[in-house]
Amino acid sequence: LNHPYQLEGIKFAKPNMELAVVAKNKGDDDKIAQGLIKLMDEDKTFAFEINKETRQQLLKGLGDQHIDVIVSKLKNKFGVDISFEKPKVPYRETIRKKVKVEGKHKKQSGGHGQYGHVWIEFEPTDSEGLVFEEKIFGGSVPKGYFPAVEKGLQDAMEHGVLAGYPMVGLKATLVDGSYHDVDSSEMAFKMAANLAYKAGMPQASPVILEPIGHLKVYAPDSYTGDIIGDINKRRGQMLGMEPVGDGITMIEGEIPMAEMHSYASDLRSMTQARGDFEFEFDRYQEAPQNVIDKIVEESK
Repeated sequence: LNHPYQLEGIKFAKPNMELAVVAKNKGDDDKIAQGLIKLMDEDKTFAFEINKETRQQLLKGLGDQHIDVIVSKLKNKFGVDISFEKPKVPYRETIRKKVKVEGKHKKQSGGHGQYGHVWIEFEPTDSEGLVFEEKIFGGSVPKGYFPAVEKGLQDAMEHGVLAGYPMVGLKATLVDGSYHDVDSSEMAFKMAANLAYKAGMPQASPVILEPIGHLKVYAPDSYTGDIIGDINKRRGQMLGMEPVGDGITMIEGEIPMAEMHSYASDLRSMTQARGDFEFEFDRYQEAPQNVIDKIVEESK
C-alpha cells in the first residue's frame, strides 16, 4: 500500500481533421451533440465542440475513414443523419492608423429628447480587446457617462467594418463632447460612441487578421520535397526540418488556418498514407490584400 503502482496512461493520437457538422433534419442539433458526446466516451481519438463565435458544431477526427465510422455509429445508435461543411475561419479586424472622430446622437420627439455627443481618438494597440481612456477637460462630458461610452464601443467592436468580424487591438480616448441637462442619458452616450466608431473605423486603415497555425509533419525522407512545395502553395512559411530517425523527417512550418481545410487527406495522398502531422493555432497576423478582398466579397 505504501508503494502504489502507477500505470502509464495511454497516449491517444491527436485528431487533426476538422469538419463542421450539419444536421440533415431540422431540429436534430441537440440529438447530434448528445450522441457525439456519448460516442466520445468510447473513442478518445475524436473531439467535438461548439464554436461560440462561428456557431458551428465542429467534429475533429483522425481522417476520412475515422469520420465515416463516427457518422455511421451516430446513425445506427442515435438515429440521426449528418452531413458536413467547411469550418468557418474566425478572422479578426483591426486598424492601422490614428483618427479623431465625432459621434453625435440627437433626437427630438415629444417630451424628453435624446442627446449624447462625443469626440473620440481611435488608434491601434497591442491589446486583444478595447483599451479605453478619457482626457476630458472642464466637464464637457460628465464622469457618469464614461462607462456608457466605453460600453457603447465594446458593443460596436463585436462587428468590424470590413467583413463584420470582431475588432481587436483598439485604443479609444474620449477627448471631448457635450451634454444636455435634461436630454442626456447613458443610452444617448452609448449611441454617440457607436456612431463615432462607425465613422472612425473606415478612416483608420482597417485590415483583416487571419489565424496562423504551427504545423509539424512527420514523413519518410523521400516525400520532403513534395511536402515543402505544398506548404509554399498554401501561403505557408517553412521553419525548418530535421531527421527524427528510421528514415523519417520532421518538417516544421506556419500556415494560415484557412488553407488547412483538406490537409489530412492531401497529406495522405502525397505520402501514400505514410505521413502524419500536428497543427495548432499560434497567432493572428495581417492577411494579404488579395485575401482580404476575397473575405470582404464573401461576407457580402
